[in-house]
Amino acid sequence: MSEHVHLTPLRGSISVTYAAAWHQVVAASMAHDLPGVPPPSPGQIHAQLTKPTLDSHRLTWLAAGAGGVPVGVAGLRLFTSRGRDHLAELELHVDPSHRRNGTGSQLLSAVVEACRTEDRRSLIVEAAADSPGEAFCERWSFRRALSLDHLILHLDKLDEAEILRVAGAEHPGYRLTSWTGTVPDDLSKAFAAAKNAMNDMPVGDLDYGTVDWDAERVRAMAQVIADRGDTLLTIAAVHDDGTMAGYTEILLPQGAPSRAQQYDTAVVPAHRGHGLGLWIKAAMVRRLPAEYPGVTEIETDNAEDNVHMLAVNRELGFRSYRRTREFQLDIPRA
Repeated sequence: MSEHVHLTPLRGSISVTYAAAWHQVVAASMAHDLPGVPPPSPGQIHAQLTKPTLDSHRLTWLAAGAGGVPVGVAGLRLFTSRGRDHLAELELHVDPSHRRNGTGSQLLSAVVEACRTEDRRSLIVEAAADSPGEAFCERWSFRRALSLDHLILHLDKLDEAEILRVAGAEHPGYRLTSWTGTVPDDLSKAFAAAKNAMNDMPVGDLDYGTVDWDAERVRAMAQVIADRGDTLLTIAAVHDDGTMAGYTEILLPQGAPSRAQQYDTAVVPAHRGHGLGLWIKAAMVRRLPAEYPGVTEIETDNAEDNVHMLAVNRELGFRSYRRTREFQLDIPRA
């Protein structure tokens, strides 16, 4: 049975009240579709909705039912940098108790119209495998473009002796360095060059564009993360010639989270084949509990065809616990 739903585009300064309504929908949606995955806190949601993003801007909609009860939300991230300015990324949630009444379809229609207005030709969205979100994407002619395997590392179940051995192994010609937040100035250019190695990561059939990293952009990225209250940890392998051979990043959401999120891990092509990926990730696994003992888990995701990084993660002790899929909708010009 359908109910009347009113869509409100959220523009300008988003109030704490609207952010709380958004959190209510997201928490209900995730509890139903992603049991065991901690939802973002109200503070994280408010920061997501109000803080600037890097090389992009955001459009948002709140769907309310009878009596103004929040029943659905949609957030559209519109990328603006060269190489990705054709692209938009969607987050859409509907409260499970208000599904199958057209709310998701109304939100998606508003999103697609905005994509046309903003001259975007590709819309991408992530959905849990075999979930209502996946069925929704297929019903609306999104095509499956990438499958992701999500893995968890329980830090209290580590083989500590093995992690110590791998992290402490000698790699002649390389040294490890680490920082919190913004990269040190003397490493910023080398870090940007290493970041560009992510442009060859497996993305299946997903049209995710390319990112051109430079020293200014890596600093800006760190500032965006800090501004929303999160903490970014990085460990990098630096070659004797001064180039950065590889790096790994961990994100700690604001507050006191028990679960950390893996961000990028990359090894520059010229330095692959030396075990650097395993080395730097093992060093991060040692660092994290020493500096943040409240963190008990690390979650990461890998494309299912990224066999090398999956092997690295499993050797460290990560274990698969869920799957998601990336879907893409090609949007013809109006």
